[in-house]
Amino acid sequence: MKDPTATNANVRKTMQGNRRKDTSIEIMFRKALWRRGVRYRKNCKNILGTPDVAIKKYRLAVFCDGDFWHGKEYHGVKSHERFWNEKIKRNQERDLEYTIRLRDAGWTVLRFWESEIRNDLDGCVTTVIDTIQRKKDSRKRLLTR
Repeated sequence: MKDPTATNANVRKTMQGNRRKDTSIEIMFRKALWRRGVRYRKNCKNILGTPDVAIKKYRLAVFCDGDFWHGKEYHGVKSHERFWNEKIKRNQERDLEYTIRLRDAGWTVLRFWESEIRNDLDGCVTTVIDTIQRKKDSRKRLLTR
């Protein structure tokens, strides 16, 4: 799959501005977690899929998926249609593969859409905190047996 060449300087500039890490939604999400007392590692390269947020103590991996790049309600694009369709499809396949492999390795995986984080940041953070609490509770039960 060949990367299409940007035919327009503005398109090229826009594409170069798309970040792989420390996107605005990731920063917003991480700041909200930190304010609620959740301590984490960001972009852990030693964890499969390089989660945007990882809480190793509880084996929790969190991904903040961009709506376009990960195919939420993806309806295709007009230019370089074949390239983009293949790219979005491969991103979705990779997301599923990493989720399955992490779960098989004993990790809990949470995935939030960009629009979810923007529209319900508190709800996303609460989901993380609730997941951590459930893991704490199950650890306590194991220790008290």
